[in-house]
Amino acid sequence: MKKLAALPLLCLLSSVAFSAPPLEKKELYKVGFAQSENNNPWRIAETNSFKDVAKECGWQLIVSDAASSASKQVSDVDSMIAQGVDVIFLPPREEKPLVPAVKKAKMRGIPVFLVDRKVDERIVKPGVDYVTFLGSDFVKQGERAAEQLAKLSGGKGKVIQLEGTTGATSSRDHIIGFNRVIDTYPEMTIVASQSGDYARDRGRKVMETLLQAHPDVSLVWAHNDEMALGAIRAIEAAGLVPGKDIIIGGKDGTRDGLQAILDGKLAFIVESTPKFGPLACKTMQRYANGEKIPTWIKTEDRLFDASNAAEHIADAF
Repeated sequence: MKKLAALPLLCLLSSVAFSAPPLEKKELYKVGFAQSENNNPWRIAETNSFKDVAKECGWQLIVSDAASSASKQVSDVDSMIAQGVDVIFLPPREEKPLVPAVKKAKMRGIPVFLVDRKVDERIVKPGVDYVTFLGSDFVKQGERAAEQLAKLSGGKGKVIQLEGTTGATSSRDHIIGFNRVIDTYPEMTIVASQSGDYARDRGRKVMETLLQAHPDVSLVWAHNDEMALGAIRAIEAAGLVPGKDIIIGGKDGTRDGLQAILDGKLAFIVESTPKFGPLACKTMQRYANGEKIPTWIKTEDRLFDASNAAEHIADAF
């Protein structure tokens, strides 16, 4: 009889263990946003997007900056847990180091929403350890960039890929999608693929080195606009003409990137919006209302090129 009496409690504990923590409906929430870094236009725009919606969403917002350090980001999440936040929005810098932070938040009953990057899904499960992922289909972005380069080059050329942060799910998925499509074009070859850590100056330095090793490269795709702009500087310093001698594609949709399209130096940009604030607010409200949230809420990405860059530059970040 004791075993039968304990069964409902065991079932309840099992249900809690295999679902993300619930969120009570309140007028004011203490919300943590653990940013990975604020050293480029995309990240700054993302942080500002959360700040812009805080008041109307009823958030007492706590923002941290991990300064490009995964260990610092883990500490930031720990600090938010200690401060008793109701919710954490987390754009993880790298997929593996942030696993313990997500697990700890769940253990403390704090729902986590991943933003723009994921953690290792072999260990941490959406809908179980965290509520959902808000972000783009990075594999599709890579595929789209490769198709654009193939279209613009007639399916021929030697390619350099400037990768994002090593260990980030965005970088990994971009590589998967991009390489998969390039491999279908027999006369296109990726001669080098190296991380520029999403930074403009780092992208410039990497491109300078790769140009020396591969002076006959004709195509470049960078995992963000900042590295693409760095690559343009390196190409110009080598006495070559961006957009003519070497076709370059970017990803994000920054104002500087769109201006480079208008200047004829950048061929295209695959959009990746940083403006998650409104979507984060709406999704959190739905969750507090008891709605079932999909484990991935995809953002829709446009393609910018010479045909529409002028139309969108005023709204760019």
